[in-house]
Amino acid sequence: MFEARLAELGITLPPLPKPAFDYVPAVLERGLVWVSGQLPRDAEGALPVLGRLGDAVDVEAGQRAAALCALQGLAALRSVAGSLDAVARVVKLTGFVASTPGFIEQPRVIDAASAIMGQVFGEAGRHARSAVGVAMLPRNVPVEIEFVFALRE
Repeated sequence: MFEARLAELGITLPPLPKPAFDYVPAVLERGLVWVSGQLPRDAEGALPVLGRLGDAVDVEAGQRAAALCALQGLAALRSVAGSLDAVARVVKLTGFVASTPGFIEQPRVIDAASAIMGQVFGEAGRHARSAVGVAMLPRNVPVEIEFVFALRE
């Protein structure tokens, strides 16, 4: 059902990169999948958007970065759940947006990731969310997002 929806949407999940540091991309514990913060990597593993919102990066580029984070998050989810069809619902997204002082559009940026969850999971994609402005993010990316998913019993 959700895997078929991905295909209907024409979405191919990117390959999951090997972590550069001492962590795992996702952990399954008691029916929840906790996905580590995902950076906005493209299908080749590159980071196509760099910088901070309100400076070198505009809202639309930030939204593209957030969408890439969402696809990486789904790939990490699939790596431990086996299939997106195992998902009962999206529980939570926490989005971090590298922002200049005075930039207040973090929710608009993270909405791009929330929209993907809704497109793929429908009503089960509605989730709790935080959109937090931060001074800098790893590798100078504009967005990093972590996720929590509940699996079917």
